[in-house]
Amino acid sequence: MLVLLRLIRKIIGWVDFLAVCLVVYLLAWLPWPGKHPVARLFPVWCRAFARALDVDIRVHQKHRRQHLPKRYILIANHPSAFEDIGIPAVFDVVSVAKLQVKDWFIAGRIARAAGTLFVDRDNPESRKQVIDEMAQAVSGGQNIALYPEGGCKGRRLHSEFKTGAFEVSFRTGIPILPVFLHYEAQDDFEWQPPYTLPDKIRHIMTAANNRANYYVYEPLDPKDYVDRYAMKAAAFALYTRWNAQYLE
Repeated sequence: MLVLLRLIRKIIGWVDFLAVCLVVYLLAWLPWPGKHPVARLFPVWCRAFARALDVDIRVHQKHRRQHLPKRYILIANHPSAFEDIGIPAVFDVVSVAKLQVKDWFIAGRIARAAGTLFVDRDNPESRKQVIDEMAQAVSGGQNIALYPEGGCKGRRLHSEFKTGAFEVSFRTGIPILPVFLHYEAQDDFEWQPPYTLPDKIRHIMTAANNRANYYVYEPLDPKDYVDRYAMKAAAFALYTRWNAQYLE
């Protein structure tokens, strides 16, 4: 009976997602001055996609304060492709993504219209340019989300963080919001070669455990650190601790 109910839920989820996706995709082709309507619908599209994949996102509020700051730079570890839709489904953010996402079927067009910031990770000039774009977006009142490991590096934390998020925080005075991601069925969610996006969609849909835990911690204020490097080191130390707590 439980298997049947889950199957029915998946079918309903995909019907709902395809309807939302069609509307958003068609809108994404429209030229639009200023903020595109797709940017406002993008969280709806992400939530519909998450439901279609039957992922159970659980937000754990580990921060002490009652409310998070209205403006923030969200960082997270990046073990899977799912967080590209999971994070915007939960948080009001504009994401930073690798340049190749632009060319993804359907999702690339939607991501461009939604205002996603793209970076060529192998190009120093592109990395410098996206830092400027992130600073402009944050200064303009947007929240942004990025992954300081610099890509999907596996289920465990990578050996270092990139500096970009922390540089933007110091430039703008906007705090870093650390979120630690823990997928309970790590084998099913983890992105590793030679898997393609369709492979991972199939793996996620058939995961042995569909729980995704998003642990939201206390924001890091740039005023509490001497420079961006000290802030980066402090953030990495926290993620190292959480990596041991949730994944080891």
